[in-house]
Amino acid sequence: MSNNALLPANIDALAAYSSAKSEKLTGTTWLNANESPYVKSIDINIDDLNRYPDPQPASVINRYAQYAGLSTEQVLMTRGADEGIELLVRTYCEPAKDSIALFLPTYGMYKVTADTHNVAINGLSQALLLEGSVDDIISAVGDSKLVFICNPNNPTGSLTPLDKIKAIAIALEGKALVIVDEAYIEFCPEQSASKLISDYANVVVLRTLSKAFALAGLRTGFTLAQEQVLLPIRKVIAPYPVSTVVASIAASALSPDAITSMRRQVSILNALKEKLKQWLKASPAVLNVLSGEGNFVTLKLANKNSFNIALQQGLVMRAFTLYGENDWLRISIGSEQELEQVKIWLDGLSQSTAQKEQEVS
Repeated sequence: MSNNALLPANIDALAAYSSAKSEKLTGTTWLNANESPYVKSIDINIDDLNRYPDPQPASVINRYAQYAGLSTEQVLMTRGADEGIELLVRTYCEPAKDSIALFLPTYGMYKVTADTHNVAINGLSQALLLEGSVDDIISAVGDSKLVFICNPNNPTGSLTPLDKIKAIAIALEGKALVIVDEAYIEFCPEQSASKLISDYANVVVLRTLSKAFALAGLRTGFTLAQEQVLLPIRKVIAPYPVSTVVASIAASALSPDAITSMRRQVSILNALKEKLKQWLKASPAVLNVLSGEGNFVTLKLANKNSFNIALQQGLVMRAFTLYGENDWLRISIGSEQELEQVKIWLDGLSQSTAQKEQEVS
């Protein structure tokens, strides 16, 4: 008898999350996964790998709590922010009964996690979140248990004002958790919802060391919330989620000097992003440039084939289908040298466009 008979009925309907790395593209300049271009050199000297690690390493928790302006009881360390998403759904949602609210297009892992746990999706729009009234948003959220707000949003880069998040949280008090995914918040730190946590019991913030901290390969994240929100999650999380090696590197990354270095790098990347946006807006190969707040820029191509031309040049970016159209592209903010490759690609497209126009005339 095949083991397939043991699978749940909905397994065929599930779709795995399609990450940038899973696309198996080849190239020399990688600007497709919103990774930092900065390489860290880390010295590790660990002599107790024969022992189980601290489930929530105090050195990391203390430093992250200080960095986020919270108490240690309000910080939970996870294997990337993705584990935080999974823990929230698994802890607070009842399968085949509850739903989560999303504002689409947004980060795909919310849907993948909900589908995996047989939790329904209440798919709302980014337009509603950004332009709709709080009353309209609350009405559309309905009885969803969790409301995910990616801020800044991936892949559009849009930013929901902090006052609006606060109003949504107040309106949903006792009804739903408002989960603000701040994977990219270091690029606009003044917009963080972490300052709402102490006053609002239903506000949860997700963070990561993958982006601005340049540690995507470490898979380290944090779930920030009031102690009463985290207590049930602590019952669900794996017994040893954080390895000794990961804890050591994370603690080093959160030292005062390392945080100062991270902020300096963010300043450089934000300046490079503005330069890239100027290039894109001036290019006839680009129809629309979204004004984003993360370490990426999302744009609409005039010709979808421009993406294939980039691949031929070894330039790997992230192709997207947005708003029902498959000619969107997200470019991660890399080093100055990497972005120069984008400029060469854009200039080549502009020259090709000009030549075609001359031929027509």
